[in-house]
Amino acid sequence: MRTYIQIKPEDNVAIVVQAVPKGTELLPGLVTLSDIPQGHKVALHDIPKDADVVRYGVTLGYALDYIPRGSWINEFMLRLPTPPGLDDMPYGINIRTDLPEPPVKTWMGYRNPEGGYAGTRNILGIQTTVQCVQGVLDVAVDRIRRELLPKYPNVDDVVAMNHAYGCGVAINAPEAKVPIRALRNLCHHPNFGGQLMVVSLGCEKLTVDMLVGPENNTPENVVVLQEHKGFEACMQAILTMAESKLKVLNERRREPLPLSDLLVGMQCGGSDAFSGVTANPSAGYAADMLVKGGATVMFSEVTEVRDGVHLIAERCVSAEVRDKLAAEMRWYDKYLEDAQVDRSANPTPGNKKGGLSNIVEKAMGSIAKSGTSPVVEVLSPAERPTKHGLIYAATPASDIVCGPCQLASGIGLQVFMTGRGTPYGLAAAPVIKVCSRNEMKEQWPDIIDISAGPVATGEMTIEEVGETLFRFILDVASGVKQPWTEKYKLHNYLCIFNPAPIT
Repeated sequence: MRTYIQIKPEDNVAIVVQAVPKGTELLPGLVTLSDIPQGHKVALHDIPKDADVVRYGVTLGYALDYIPRGSWINEFMLRLPTPPGLDDMPYGINIRTDLPEPPVKTWMGYRNPEGGYAGTRNILGIQTTVQCVQGVLDVAVDRIRRELLPKYPNVDDVVAMNHAYGCGVAINAPEAKVPIRALRNLCHHPNFGGQLMVVSLGCEKLTVDMLVGPENNTPENVVVLQEHKGFEACMQAILTMAESKLKVLNERRREPLPLSDLLVGMQCGGSDAFSGVTANPSAGYAADMLVKGGATVMFSEVTEVRDGVHLIAERCVSAEVRDKLAAEMRWYDKYLEDAQVDRSANPTPGNKKGGLSNIVEKAMGSIAKSGTSPVVEVLSPAERPTKHGLIYAATPASDIVCGPCQLASGIGLQVFMTGRGTPYGLAAAPVIKVCSRNEMKEQWPDIIDISAGPVATGEMTIEEVGETLFRFILDVASGVKQPWTEKYKLHNYLCIFNPAPIT
């Protein structure tokens, strides 16, 4: 088993595969000067004060003091570099066409009656205009599951799309377009089979017309609680409408579909220093296979690509795509600046405990989940894609905010990489968990679906884990397998990105 991992020859640091005590000879002449925790960096050479500390062939930061060879390097020893500029970034200079061939090019999905990407599940999604209706709807959904769902065996689940939005907000503020766009697009998620059902209170700022349009604001689609006399009448109205929708959904059937009908989201959270070495590159290899087969893959998280944005620009297929990428980065830079923070606020204590010194190091690993495919489109938060291939969707990096944004963009499932571990999940689409190290799989054998840890130990290659993940993605998309998060219903509430004021 190897003891350390150096990504590129020019790197002057490496990470240790296992925790090593002081005095360990990692390679001839390189002896550790202190205990080094698992996944943390060791200096491969003497690093002078103010010199570059390099991993992934990229400057992570500058040494605050002289760092002798064999030292443990952590977040307290580096000064953050200036983020890459956004003006006139070169584009189209790293366009790969030699992507790995997928072993399978079809899957079993639900054709979308509204057109566009197909569904991976058959779900009754009940939309809400405002957070005030959640209590009533939660009771109703429990009754639907117990009393109605058993009568409709071809329907997988009933999901209340609860969210903390809709009233007490500056509904006409310019940036209110972000949460409103997300909620509008969620109404038409491909897993909902074109069946629109909305529960409204009746006095909220986000009106039904704003959510679904006046053409869909009909008694067949909308229950307004304030129009019903008492709780039981509200219940009966919701259950009656739900049954009419379930009858239609119960007629849906899976059919063989090309990969071009599949949209997969890539996200990572609870990352560690192995994420960019094992889990994310393996997911990137699976992403390349999907794109090669005609599928669309979406990756996100602005602060976790900001320091590698020039590398993404090099893969953009046109100046238009590059310019949209730059515009989204500028918007987020200002969003953070207005709050008097910057991208350095991103890494968590868990990230740092796992060996990630700063956001630059985290970003280099995060980008790896996108693979090497050309970037054909850039989306604002919660926008729907118009192209097929690899897409960058600008979202916050927060797991519970990024997930709903990707759902609104129409992902049929999500692949989620983690190093430290998180039980995060989505109710409206399955979430596959991939961990970066074997210890995480051993700790959570029934939460983590696939371990990329064997890449770190040298027992498997990125390509082998990537193909395993590719096959698992298609099995989950086709309903042949369920990831653990789906089996246990580990579902987070929807946290809709709202950069507009709350009144």
